[in-house]
Amino acid sequence: MSEVKLVDKPALDIQGAYARLKPVVNHTPLQFNANLSRKYQCRVYLKREDLQIVRSYKLRGAYNMMSQLSAEQLAKGVVCASAGNHAQGFAYSCKKLNVKGVVFMPIPSPQQKVNQTKMFGENFVEVKLVGDTFDDTAIAAKAYTLEHGMTFIPPFDHPSIIEGQATVGVEILEDYNQLTEPPIDYIFIPIGGGGLSAGVGTYFKAHSPSTKIIGLEPAGAPSMFEALKAKHPVELASIDKFVDGAAVKRIGDITFAFCKDALDDMHLVPEGKICTTILQMYNEEAIVVEPAGAMSIAALDDYAEQIKGKNIVCIVSGSNNDIDRMQEIKERSLVYEGLKHYFLIRFAQRPGALKDFVNLVLGPTDDITRFEYMQKHNKEAGPALVGLELKTKEDYDILMENMKKYQINYTEINKDDDNMYGYLI
Repeated sequence: MSEVKLVDKPALDIQGAYARLKPVVNHTPLQFNANLSRKYQCRVYLKREDLQIVRSYKLRGAYNMMSQLSAEQLAKGVVCASAGNHAQGFAYSCKKLNVKGVVFMPIPSPQQKVNQTKMFGENFVEVKLVGDTFDDTAIAAKAYTLEHGMTFIPPFDHPSIIEGQATVGVEILEDYNQLTEPPIDYIFIPIGGGGLSAGVGTYFKAHSPSTKIIGLEPAGAPSMFEALKAKHPVELASIDKFVDGAAVKRIGDITFAFCKDALDDMHLVPEGKICTTILQMYNEEAIVVEPAGAMSIAALDDYAEQIKGKNIVCIVSGSNNDIDRMQEIKERSLVYEGLKHYFLIRFAQRPGALKDFVNLVLGPTDDITRFEYMQKHNKEAGPALVGLELKTKEDYDILMENMKKYQINYTEINKDDDNMYGYLI
């Protein structure tokens, strides 16, 4: 096996990026959140990048890089590959700079993100849907860039992108120092390719060195987590694409060079927990967050003891959430919370078997939310897919006892999310 060669950290001009971006981006608010502060017995501040012009921080890196291209490069046009948020920042920058741009997006990208990209770019951008994952899309985009002599604007792995994202950190410290006494004890940063964590982490290490920097990834796409374990970037064989703004198979070489020094801890957040947080933020705070944007808040439960009495900043990285996904978000949340369960049940071949199941096995508040025979033409012999929603987690134990008591022949299928969603699609 050949030795892995790591790249050196390039110089970052974060203050230069801040000056370039000041007339273009929103200086988003750093808001004290009373509910979260009460819940965790600390002081929680939310950096609201969901209120950015394009509803995520990605505009910062895209504009910072594009604004430094030569007139000749701009005349030939620019290309990007993105799951959605970088695409929107790229598109907005194309329109702002009067540059022709081509946006490559994965085929499963939420329609809302595709529409927003077209809206922000207007006549300056063309959208091409290619590949199932960001990584597939990026390969196609880079080939197109070479073929047409254009400039590729990467979503994370470039010094100009990193220093643009770092301006989130500049704003946080500016605003925090006006609101209260330093220091910030913990900052929670979502990670996809690593541009935000590389930039903000590096800035904090220089200007608030006592702050603990916590990187967060979805459990189904742990590319930075695995890279830090291996001490170099690795490509994951497969990922859960649900957290589309943070699901990449391989983090960047340059972002890794910064993150390995900047991050104090790396934590994985289950997709179901992220979904629960999205619903809580909407219902309790009237804040709409996308899955990647919810990670920093979703992680607080796992740090509850460490953060008591501390000053905490959570970066809410974006709010580009397609309303068509809300049913899946609710479903994943219920499964994670232990309130939704799916079974393949082979009912006894006798009259009244289904009636007995409802009357004897189910509790008074258990609700059948799905019932479907898996063999349409042989219902008597085939199993039925049964979805049950419970009122409390504790009802599950009672249900299992009744299943055993009345000798129900079943297989539970939601212990493995991939298996479950395979049945439900």
